[in-house]
Amino acid sequence: MSWIDIGHIEDVPLRGSRLVRTGVGCVAVFRTDEAEIYAASNSCPHKGGPLSEGIVHGNKVTCPLHNMIFDLSTGEAQGADEGRIDIYPVRVEAGRILLDGTAVGKRSAA
Repeated sequence: MSWIDIGHIEDVPLRGSRLVRTGVGCVAVFRTDEAEIYAASNSCPHKGGPLSEGIVHGNKVTCPLHNMIFDLSTGEAQGADEGRIDIYPVRVEAGRILLDGTAVGKRSAA
């Protein structure tokens, strides 16, 4: 793993998200609790909705285009539709958010 510092945890609003642009596409970083962070692909696999603009609730995000719910810890879709989003290792150290650049680099361009 190659950890990349992408900002302070306070840069991401509680129950909100921020977008991180990479050479292979955008990654959405979600803050679900005071010190709980998830990182996932920003694009919904169904209609391409920008998940960083979705509603964050518990450890899930709801697509803003068609209300599909994704579990941020597994990437799996919840409900009637099937599908999944890519998730990436992320951690918080001394208030800084660290994203695994190696895992992000393995994804195809979005």
